Amino acid sequence: MTERIIEYAVPAGTKTVRADKIFAAQFDDISRARLQRAFEAGQVSFGGMTIDKRFKVNQPGLLRAVLEEPSFDAAPTAVDLPLEVIYEDESIIVVNKAAGMITHPGNGTGDNTLVHALLHRCGENLSTVGAPDRPGIVHRLDKETSGLIVVAKNDAAHHKLAEAFSERKTFKRYTALVFGIPKTSRGTIKEPIGRHPVMRTRMAVVHSGKPAHTDWHVEARYGQRATRMSCVIHSGRTHQIRVHMSELRFPLLGDTTYGFKPGRLKDIEIPRVMLHSTELRIQHPERDEPMTFEAPLPADFEAVMAQLAQLAS
Repeated sequence: MTERIIEYAVPAGTKTVRADKIFAAQFDDISRARLQRAFEAGQVSFGGMTIDKRFKVNQPGLLRAVLEEPSFDAAPTAVDLPLEVIYEDESIIVVNKAAGMITHPGNGTGDNTLVHALLHRCGENLSTVGAPDRPGIVHRLDKETSGLIVVAKNDAAHHKLAEAFSERKTFKRYTALVFGIPKTSRGTIKEPIGRHPVMRTRMAVVHSGKPAHTDWHVEARYGQRATRMSCVIHSGRTHQIRVHMSELRFPLLGDTTYGFKPGRLKDIEIPRVMLHSTELRIQHPERDEPMTFEAPLPADFEAVMAQLAQLAS
């Protein structure tokens, strides 16, 4: 077992909140079960004092937890999971990833990732470049983001695809539902993105970050409450669209990590962060021909848009 330490500096003026709820709000990649085990093991402290989950924080101080996590030295195994394949040949496989599916194994994940599903479908026909728990994985999508992802089936394809993504020779278009209505129909944001200086599991616009470029345009407006946007990213920073839209004061619906407040649309059921990888263009890594893939909006996206349209009418 390995350990992961998470810390949060509770600022002055924070309302009285239970410690477990603060952790849940600040570290959305940590499950309640793992936090519960840390509390039970006496591995959670506030200001150096061991606390239980019912402890209420009402003053500034350092909230700290030591989490036990399994290591992932062993390669993942094949698991029969639903997989929507858009295209497949001897070099690549393009998948329309479902929302809720994690791309590859990591600390705290189970045996239900995209990698597990790919191993069941492709067997040993996945590239071996990179970490053993990520066969074939060239790029990734967040857990809640649905849509297109391309996977390499051999090492030569992996190297070519990785080079294409690194040198921005691919085209990636996403559809996002955001809160609010932009005054203009299109725009560009080129703000650098890096780790949040305090909440280390989050990203943020920071001067020391890496260059990030997102173009967006409005596809539909829903009254004065929400907008459907098309976003093209020219860089591949973690959480790029989520961070950039939040910076513009248009957080993605469902994205409480980056500023969405559920109470603002309490009459609409929002199941997740509303982001979908709609279009992907690449050069085939071996045939060197241009290829374009598209994935229609999933049912949960359509359902939210229908609710927004009804409220706006």
